Amino acid sequence: MKKSLIILLFGLFSSFALVAQSTMIKGSVKDATSLEPIPDVTITIEETQQSTMTNGLGEFAFSSNVPLGEQVLQISKPGYVTKRYPIIVNEGQTVNITDMTLEAELASGNDLFTITLSDDELNDDTSGADNISGLLSSSMDVFQRTAAFEFSSSFFRMRGLDSDNGSVLINGIEMNKVYNGRPQWSNWGGLNDVVRNQVLTAGLTPSEYNFGGILGTTNIIARASSYRKGGRVTYSSSNRSYTNRVMASYASGLLDGGWSYAFMASRRWGNEGYQDATLYDANSFFATVEKKINDKHSLNFTSIYAPNRRGKSSPNTQEVYDLKGIKYNEYWGYLDGEKKNSRIKETEEPILMLNHYWDINSKTSLNTNVAYQWGKLGNSRLDFPGGANPSPAYYQKLPSYFLADDDGPDYENAYIAEQEFINNGQIDWNRIIDANLTNNIGGNYAAYALYEDRSDDSQVTVNTILNTELSENIILNASVNYKTLKSENFAEVIDLLGSNTGVLNVDSFDGFQFDLNNPDQVAFEGDKYRYNYNLYADVISGYAQGVFKYNKVDFYLAGSITKTDYYRDGLYRNEANANNSYGKGGEVDFTGFGAKAGFTYKISGKHLIDVNGGYITRAPSLRNTYSNARVNHDVVGVVNGVNVTGQEITEEKITSFDASYIFRSPIVNARLTGFYTKTEDANEISFYYADGIGGFFDDQGNVQTNNLVSEVLQGVDKRHLGAEFGIEAQVTPTIKLKGAASYGQYTYDNNPNLYISANDQAAFYGESNLKDYKVAGGPQKAYSVGFEYRDPDYWWFGATANFFDETYVDVSPLLRTSSFYTEPTDGLPMNDYNPEIARDLLKQEEFGSYMVVNLIGGKSWKINDYFVGFFASVGNVLDKQYRTGGFEQGRNANYRELLEDNSNPKRRFGPKYWYGRGANYFLNVYFRF
Repeated sequence: MKKSLIILLFGLFSSFALVAQSTMIKGSVKDATSLEPIPDVTITIEETQQSTMTNGLGEFAFSSNVPLGEQVLQISKPGYVTKRYPIIVNEGQTVNITDMTLEAELASGNDLFTITLSDDELNDDTSGADNISGLLSSSMDVFQRTAAFEFSSSFFRMRGLDSDNGSVLINGIEMNKVYNGRPQWSNWGGLNDVVRNQVLTAGLTPSEYNFGGILGTTNIIARASSYRKGGRVTYSSSNRSYTNRVMASYASGLLDGGWSYAFMASRRWGNEGYQDATLYDANSFFATVEKKINDKHSLNFTSIYAPNRRGKSSPNTQEVYDLKGIKYNEYWGYLDGEKKNSRIKETEEPILMLNHYWDINSKTSLNTNVAYQWGKLGNSRLDFPGGANPSPAYYQKLPSYFLADDDGPDYENAYIAEQEFINNGQIDWNRIIDANLTNNIGGNYAAYALYEDRSDDSQVTVNTILNTELSENIILNASVNYKTLKSENFAEVIDLLGSNTGVLNVDSFDGFQFDLNNPDQVAFEGDKYRYNYNLYADVISGYAQGVFKYNKVDFYLAGSITKTDYYRDGLYRNEANANNSYGKGGEVDFTGFGAKAGFTYKISGKHLIDVNGGYITRAPSLRNTYSNARVNHDVVGVVNGVNVTGQEITEEKITSFDASYIFRSPIVNARLTGFYTKTEDANEISFYYADGIGGFFDDQGNVQTNNLVSEVLQGVDKRHLGAEFGIEAQVTPTIKLKGAASYGQYTYDNNPNLYISANDQAAFYGESNLKDYKVAGGPQKAYSVGFEYRDPDYWWFGATANFFDETYVDVSPLLRTSSFYTEPTDGLPMNDYNPEIARDLLKQEEFGSYMVVNLIGGKSWKINDYFVGFFASVGNVLDKQYRTGGFEQGRNANYRELLEDNSNPKRRFGPKYWYGRGANYFLNVYFRF
């Protein structure tokens, strides 16, 4: 398989001929202060838009299609002041510009943006900011910068797509998780100074590192020789995610003997961020060392260790927000006078990588990489096998529960519940501990326990990347990649909360043994219980790409192939799935293909047309392959070994197209893009407690109308259609105006099959009528206008007004099936069903428009060879309250129950929402040497 894959990748371009080129532009770039070479500087020939980057020695060269006559070179890199150099190019001659210099940009706003995203939204489970995080300082496009810096606080998603549609690499090694396809930015969070060197390709445009996704590729360059010599110390304060942060970094530059190194350490901490009790405790360490063996070979070793813990915040119903405000978080309570959060996310996944760089000749390079990542990801929560639900926002503790009493509104108890929730409304840790102490006396097992859902992954990745200039017009990029994953998944008791009798490893809901091979097991702190299984994945892939550059047209062609294999190994024999949970399950394999092409037509140096299109088939992620891996081997479509939908699990299919008009001049830069993406045959899996469902029976054969279920949507199609616009104008040497807009329509494009399963039973409800409902996930329309003022004395100020519209709640698919209007007991249509009322009940909620105003500014000083500066931002300065997302609860699963709930004075099971932050700030002070 591997041999045929390599032949496929490289054979496509085997017939290209080498052609000599005699006209050339070459040179080098150095730091104006240290006179050290600067790698990864972008060199652009204006008007033609040809560009290249400096190598580790700060050198660059243009040898293909070099334009003649008077030209201007633009020299730029994030953190430096951009410069323009006029040159004259004569045919058959070489223009050699050595030792051009760049000065550090004292009043740079890029640092602030990098910090606020990578430490903040990127660590939030509910955020869409990781979709655009690669744009932090890599892109010079005004729309992409606005999306990253201004829209992210509203959970805006580029083109309405999830981040698994883009690739994030470090030193050419992909960091997207096999489990869900998304990059986990917290694995290198807090390392801002050493991850800012990034190469971005947006959308389907070609990358020299991999085939990429439809949202593009970001490669973080963490190579020791790529860092500017010097150090930096930073202190920051904020009320967003953490309270304090300190960072220190230093890079040696290229030393005698060909050695270079860089290191960084940081700490971020705080008892709570903007939401109540959202603690933050993170340390980050980075070290890289490189040895330039000779002119052709260089070896680089990089290590990253960024353990972090943070307290989660809860989504809440509007009733809860009305009583407690938008900072309310139900997950915590006071214990010994301190706030204790029951939901802590802890990540500790070190990364080691070894990179070999081989410059075979002036036109060909080969980069070979090996990486190993391992560690744990844990999410804690309360278990209550012998006690009442400890959630302070449990529906039976809220006023709406008493106002919906069967005998009419119970105003007295509703008032009592309201006052109790307003005055307390948090987890009662002391009562929980007292219950366990009482059980100790009676010899009973723990009524409550704090446990952690764990995923302990170990992954090895190996790849090799080839870049070669086949002729003056043709560049070949190709790579072969292999990764193998073992993921250990289990629940672990982390605190018995006063119990000395342990917690029984039996499902308290239905009495099933979690492990029949070890019945009535008693778990103590540090023991595994509830579920225990391993997931294995092997992925081999490769791609080849040809980039063709000519005077008027640049175009590219690329193809990829990926072979993916999964299997599950159960370590517990779950009683409800006794014959389908223990041991090795069947292997699931997928073969994905990708093809993309595009061109840039240069009408002139100022006017360009850019068009890209692609078709990709890809394996579903591990998360969307197994319907409930905690209890059985079943893959999507299968329950207890039986296919219940008539569909086999298959690859997802993605068709994508975009076209842009680009205008570039010394004063105005603008881009207008139209895009279309169609996703087919996707799977979506969710878990919840449902009332009013049919198709399930207890041991006596009686119908169960409520159950803890896994809901599976199979064969989901979505359509993403829209336009993006960005413009910036340098109206004076000190004032820049900017604007951006995203106008999208993101909808479900079919009625996928739906079934729910519980234990070894399933109920297939046929189609879920989702077609034309909006896809949830941030605003579908976003607009921004703003300005920047940069004074020659190195102080600067900026402001933006951002407008958002059409943010939708995530609808419940089960409510859009036949289950909604049929009796759960016999499956016959409800005799009181009213289609007009049902249409109103099932109308998708839209949150309405809102505006957020942000301010930013700073000042820098140069003192001899040192730099001192500060900058600050105030987000949502007008303190606007707005919803950023939410979801319908699936609890009221039929027409009658949903109608009753909507008829109450306050809904018991209304949608749960997330709110954005009110007015917030970030302050940063730094010293660079």
